[in-house]
Amino acid sequence: MATDKPAAAARNHNRLDRTAVISLACLAVCLLWGYWSMIGGLSDRWAQDPQYSHGWLVPFFAGLVLWMRRESFPGVGTEHRIWGLSLLILGGALRIAGAVFYYQSLDFISLIPMVAGVTLLCLGWPVLRWALPAILFLAFMLPLPFTVENALREPLRGIGTVASTYVMQTVGLPAYREGYTIVTDSGKIGVVEACSGLRMMMIFFALSTAVAMLSQRVWWEKLLIVVSAVPIALIANVARITVTGILHETVSSKAADMVFHDLAGWLMMPFGLALLGAELWLLSRLIIVEQESPLAPLGVPGLGPRARA
Repeated sequence: MATDKPAAAARNHNRLDRTAVISLACLAVCLLWGYWSMIGGLSDRWAQDPQYSHGWLVPFFAGLVLWMRRESFPGVGTEHRIWGLSLLILGGALRIAGAVFYYQSLDFISLIPMVAGVTLLCLGWPVLRWALPAILFLAFMLPLPFTVENALREPLRGIGTVASTYVMQTVGLPAYREGYTIVTDSGKIGVVEACSGLRMMMIFFALSTAVAMLSQRVWWEKLLIVVSAVPIALIANVARITVTGILHETVSSKAADMVFHDLAGWLMMPFGLALLGAELWLLSRLIIVEQESPLAPLGVPGLGPRARA
């Protein structure tokens, strides 16, 4: 009878895993059904708004993060599962508040605690802690609240206009700023809201966060990589405006408009990736991680201090 106990324990563990997987699948289907209309609205936003066109890739990358971390999967646990109900209640409260106050951003945000709550309720705290980076990364597919967009867009337009004017003057072009317009000898370059650089910042924030999550670095290096999305986006946008001004002065306004409106959107992404790659290369050269190695025993020739005669 004693030899049957390990087999019985293994069967109970398998049954627990099977139950957890079935419950997770059922709740995932219910979650998908409840958020189907919101997901449809998100997909329309991704298709129509270039600022959030990267939203299509966010769920796939979150799954990629889980796949790359599969070796550290902790296994299904039972502790703290009941707290998953609290997260589900929080998500439901956010949805209700969004419907009552006609604030769609609350409906979007409620998806994050809902996914976390289903994970915790079905698989336990260790699995939630393991999957939390991928769950939080889903926030990059959600549009920013309208007030936040407006609060960010105007300062970014101002920074882009001032910095681009300064760069043009530095390279010898006659240029000066009037509000959000750069005036040159051949015409005017208007930095409109769509050219504020907010789209680049959103994309580079998602990209730098993804790189930080997948890189094997200490926490403060990862934080530095994420924060670097701001200067990278600003540099890319300033380069776009400056190149447009140079083409206005040296080639033609038609060539400048073609680069500004057609090619810049494609060229700025490789440019930003190059800047991010340069940052990673610089960090790897500036910061050297010491490798732990055992001390050589005393008196061993070639490994430690010479033994006394």
